[in-house]
Amino acid sequence: MTNELQLNQIQQDLTKMTQDVLNEAHLGNGDLFVLGCSTSEVVGGHIGKASSKEVGEVIIATLRGILNPLGIHLAVQGCEHINRSLVIERQVARAHDFEIVSVVPAMHAGGACSVAAFEQFSDPVEVEHIVAQAGLDIGDTAIGMHVKFVQVPVRPTLDTLGSAHVTALRSRPKYVGGPRATYAPTH
Repeated sequence: MTNELQLNQIQQDLTKMTQDVLNEAHLGNGDLFVLGCSTSEVVGGHIGKASSKEVGEVIIATLRGILNPLGIHLAVQGCEHINRSLVIERQVARAHDFEIVSVVPAMHAGGACSVAAFEQFSDPVEVEHIVAQAGLDIGDTAIGMHVKFVQVPVRPTLDTLGSAHVTALRSRPKYVGGPRATYAPTH
């Protein structure tokens, strides 16, 4: 069981990490932000073995509180037991023509953050694959398959959330052309 002080620290650290990613990624209204998260790793366990419902709830509530006012859509990646499908709002899935799949996340088939997202979102669905502009990976859950090519690592100021290792990605447009090509500055 995670105490209130630990949950507050998770919220504060996650807020800082997310701001670091947003500062590097320069996301805007309508962009997608993917979260991969092992609450087991956050609480000091092994991925998939010590899921924490309350930690998942705090993580999703914190991210929604940051992203929603900016018009950035959160997609929450589940574990390999549901093929890393993602919880997303139905209208976002429809707007992007993402394939909706038939699964509802559970604590040990999807994970605590997926369950929390399914409970906190207005009209949640699961989709098989997305193309996000940036994301946060808490506990080495491998979000790269859901971030737009070309992916650029982001190093948040804090590299752990609880006991979980944290990495992040943003994307940038591809550089194309030959020796005569010039490029506009990208983020």
